[in-house]
Amino acid sequence: MIYIIYIYIYIYIYISAFTRFFTLFSFSSLDVYKQISKFIFSFPKNQIFNFTMEHNSTPFLTQEDYSYIYSFIQDFDTDNTQNTLNNKKPKIDEQQIDQLPATPTSRFETPTSKFEKPTSDFENRASEMAGWDEGRVRKSRSPPPAASYGGGTAAEEHGSHGGRGGGQRRLWVKERSKGWWKYHNSDGCPDDEFRRAFRMSKSTFNMICDELDSAVNKKDTMLRMAIPVRQRVAVCIYRLATGDPLRKVSALFGLGISTCHKLVLEVCAAIKTVLMPKFLQWPDHERLKEIKTEFGSISGIPDVGGAIYTTHISIIAPKTNPEAYFNRKHTDRIQKPSYSTTVQGVVDAKGVFTDICIGYPGSLPDDKILDKSILSRRFEMGMLNNTWVVGNSGYPLTDWMLVPYTHPNLTWGQHSFNESIGKIEKIAKDAIMRLKGRWGCLQKRSEVKLQELPMVLGACCVLHNICEMNNEEMDFDLRFDLYDDEMAVSDGGRGISVNAVQVRDSIAHNLLHRIHRGSVFRQ
Repeated sequence: MIYIIYIYIYIYIYISAFTRFFTLFSFSSLDVYKQISKFIFSFPKNQIFNFTMEHNSTPFLTQEDYSYIYSFIQDFDTDNTQNTLNNKKPKIDEQQIDQLPATPTSRFETPTSKFEKPTSDFENRASEMAGWDEGRVRKSRSPPPAASYGGGTAAEEHGSHGGRGGGQRRLWVKERSKGWWKYHNSDGCPDDEFRRAFRMSKSTFNMICDELDSAVNKKDTMLRMAIPVRQRVAVCIYRLATGDPLRKVSALFGLGISTCHKLVLEVCAAIKTVLMPKFLQWPDHERLKEIKTEFGSISGIPDVGGAIYTTHISIIAPKTNPEAYFNRKHTDRIQKPSYSTTVQGVVDAKGVFTDICIGYPGSLPDDKILDKSILSRRFEMGMLNNTWVVGNSGYPLTDWMLVPYTHPNLTWGQHSFNESIGKIEKIAKDAIMRLKGRWGCLQKRSEVKLQELPMVLGACCVLHNICEMNNEEMDFDLRFDLYDDEMAVSDGGRGISVNAVQVRDSIAHNLLHRIHRGSVFRQ
């Protein structure tokens, strides 16, 4: 008999403890008590009392014993429930009933009964869980503010959440200032100030935004407003133009740092896909004839279809095969290890790129990069017949590549030829100078991943072409001097074409006689 009473008392203690725990999840203690009691009494009675009979010969409980225990438990539960309600529900006026939430917030209360006093560790843990529950209910019941992007405090998601009375979940967004971008995007910003920030006029910027609209435009969601196309393009162009760190770009445009980095890569990819086929392509037959005429009027050398130059872009030492990107010339000048990748560009008479080759390691000389480039494939496919590409002394003399004389003791004809070649070389070198001067990210050591860097460098070349075609003037203080690019290589051992040597000598002879005839006519 006494064992049965102890069992029921222990069962009630555990039921009470679990009842207080489940109140955190807005369950009724009486419902929990009924569910657990139903579970306990679902066992066959003979199994429970057989376990008791093995240790005690006390007969089964009578109906009177059952009535006494049931009344004892019922009275105990009624008293404890009344005490809990008195502690948890404060008195309120009838006027406050309408202001109460649909589902009251549950809190954990320290039990007052001696049978269910928990340990201190359990109290602390329960208090933490109470804080979690309060935060969850408060977030789901609070009225959401108006949806906004960047400058707002939160965005909303409509619809029910967890089945709790159709509450609305909110996505909190850090509030950032966008005053700088709003000013530059307004009509009140002067065009000169806009050009200093983005290296182009407003009209050119608007044209780029219109071209990229379909590629970079994003739709609004229920969580937040999409970033406008103009702001997306502006983040990329400003980052390329100034080379400022992402933290500063984030502060100016009111966006997150990771968001700015993502926008730069996305817009550069769109520039490569959308704008490169329109603004950076090898000229067709008619355009090539115009380029030859323009170069001929500048230098006097016929059939020149382009000027080539290769520059180096500093990078962080890659983890794999870093020796291939080691730039020895730059390292010797600054006295610290330097690594770089290359940009080989061919320009027309106006300094607009017609061909680029990006991404080869900085340890390769110019002639090796030329052999691996698509420009050599064009010659093999017959696209450079009767066309010269002029390069500096770092390139080989071939049937389609024209380079200056490098040996000492030049003749008058050779000297005049080098002067004419130098005028064409200067066009290519000045174009690269404007490329690096206009896009400041090329002047610093790039932090872009090596596999993503060709896309960014290609976007800079395309934007350079757009600015050149729209006659965008570059400020004089943005001029950038080129270092460590030219590598003069001796003619020996490079497989110079005999036919190319004879053609170059013939061009030099004709230039000399032309100069003499011109001086006679001027007299």
